[in-house]
Amino acid sequence: MILPIFAAAASHIRFEDLGLHPDVFSIGFFTLRWYSLAYIAGIVIGWWYLLKLLDQPGAPMARRHADDLVFYATLGIILGGRIGYVLFYAPDMLLHPLRILRLWDGGMSFHGGVIGTSLAIILFARRNGLNWLRIHDYVACVVPFGLFFGRLANFVNGELWGKPTDVPWAIVFSRTVPAGVPEPARHPSQLYEAGLEGVALFALLFFFFWRTNARYQPGKLTGLFLLGYGTARFVVEFFREPDSQFAGTFFATTIHMGQVLCLPMIAGGLYLILTAPGRRQRVEPIAGGQSVA
Repeated sequence: MILPIFAAAASHIRFEDLGLHPDVFSIGFFTLRWYSLAYIAGIVIGWWYLLKLLDQPGAPMARRHADDLVFYATLGIILGGRIGYVLFYAPDMLLHPLRILRLWDGGMSFHGGVIGTSLAIILFARRNGLNWLRIHDYVACVVPFGLFFGRLANFVNGELWGKPTDVPWAIVFSRTVPAGVPEPARHPSQLYEAGLEGVALFALLFFFFWRTNARYQPGKLTGLFLLGYGTARFVVEFFREPDSQFAGTFFATTIHMGQVLCLPMIAGGLYLILTAPGRRQRVEPIAGGQSVA
């Protein structure tokens, strides 16, 4: 099985032939990386889309709140993502605290980012006297932008590649095996995730926000996001190479750490969706427009 995959790799696209590079440009000591640009694009475009959502009847906060929310959410993403990576994937960093601060060395956990952002939203809502669950619903609708750009950046960086395969669209990435061993063609799992977690999840939430009354049932859109992301990530992990630090362990041979972290997301999403109708109430807008029953 393995030998045919190695042999077939010669007929597949080689990553280096795509002409991609992790850096956008460098000027002196400053280097702009695609991964950084992905974060910026996700936040800016998500901010713009959030304002569009807030223009609709029954918004949980006014447009003036959006600026502060973006600040809180950005801190939650960065701090939660980094701390989550350390706790879930690289606990050895706790022995070398300064390594945790080296954000430019990579290592961010989406699940940690979700927890960090959620805590930031709750803090923001409490300080402004707003409904934190309904704010979560609106933020959930914009998160797929960041996921889409982030996974594209993973692809450009040639990281988080998939398992060896001989499918026609497989790609031969660089430095995926020890030196001297032929590089196998692999699933471009980063693109699978960009499509499912970015495009498909955005389409799902777009439909339920604009075509149904989901936004008047607190928690429903958040539940759809958690269920959709958790399911998509759980499935893609079957095609993704397990993290190298877990090689030979339960998290590589039986179930990936990413899949374990998705299980509570799926369960929580189902709970929020099933209980959302019971939370439906008359929604009074924060600014302008009429109340919506």
